[in-house]
Amino acid sequence: MASSDKRKQSLYFPEAMLKEIQEEAARQDRSLSWIVQKAWKIARKDIMKYPSVNEIADDHDDERGRTEPAEE
Repeated sequence: MASSDKRKQSLYFPEAMLKEIQEEAARQDRSLSWIVQKAWKIARKDIMKYPSVNEIADDHDDERGRTEPAEE
């Protein structure tokens, strides 16, 4: 039988998001941990497409992708 690596970790969520996760956990009769783990497994391929902080250019891009001149 394979043992499961269970480590405690504190995660912080905005209040509204935590409330949604709690409601979904109650609806499915599952733990918060189970819901977050399943959400990660579903979303991780998309999340891994995001550039890392080190991959972001030094240009100051706004949310629409326009490059703004660097402030001096």
